Amino acid sequence: MSPLPLLAMLCAAFAAGAINSIAGGGTLLTFPVLIWLGLDPKVANGTSTVALWPGLFGGLFGYRRELENSSTILFRLGTTSVIGGAVGAWLLIFTPSPIFARMVPWLILFATILFMSQGAINRRLRFGKLEENPGPWWWTGAIAFQFCSAMYGGYFGAGNGILMLAALGLLGLNELHRANGIKNFLGICINSIAVLSFSLTHLVIWRDALVMSIGALAGGYVGASMAVRIGQVWVRRGIVVIGFGIFVLMVWKLRH
Repeated sequence: MSPLPLLAMLCAAFAAGAINSIAGGGTLLTFPVLIWLGLDPKVANGTSTVALWPGLFGGLFGYRRELENSSTILFRLGTTSVIGGAVGAWLLIFTPSPIFARMVPWLILFATILFMSQGAINRRLRFGKLEENPGPWWWTGAIAFQFCSAMYGGYFGAGNGILMLAALGLLGLNELHRANGIKNFLGICINSIAVLSFSLTHLVIWRDALVMSIGALAGGYVGASMAVRIGQVWVRRGIVVIGFGIFVLMVWKLRH
């Protein structure tokens, strides 16, 4: 492999790992690079998913202190994520859907606006902090939304982190760093089953995935560490910028 493609993959994966640990959307950095290197789109998607998977572990480690006393939510929503991720991955493998692809930018735009409006919505609906022992209606809503989010994440996943952050916020989890840690764990669950599915169906170029996974792992840890240090206000602003950026890029891609 010549130095230029190698450098491009490492840089894209590092930046994607950092973005994924903070909000989500790293796929839109790695996916175009792999297309530029000549991979088939479905193979590029599978390779990108495998490459970014280790970066989520780096982000999870960076938020480890914020995840204390979160075992119940991690187990229940993690199990839901595995099931939903499997459904989404196999939908990609067997049922390509251009209509769904055209909906993705608008879903991301909706999630970003939802995230921006989270504070006002919480005040209007009198949402507070997440209760110590949420009731059955809370769990029903959380599991239903996470299943849909995980299904989308297994299918493609760009911006899926923003969807999960918006949902967790509306459900009352207003500690952003804790929500980011939970989001990274759920992303690991979703991508683990997607990685297995894409591997079994030969949609992964392992050489490229291994190179990019090194950059993604380092970027995931650096991104989480930066997010904790710079504070919630700047992280929230960064998430909004990332969300609108993903929307613009995906609309541009659909029109060209």
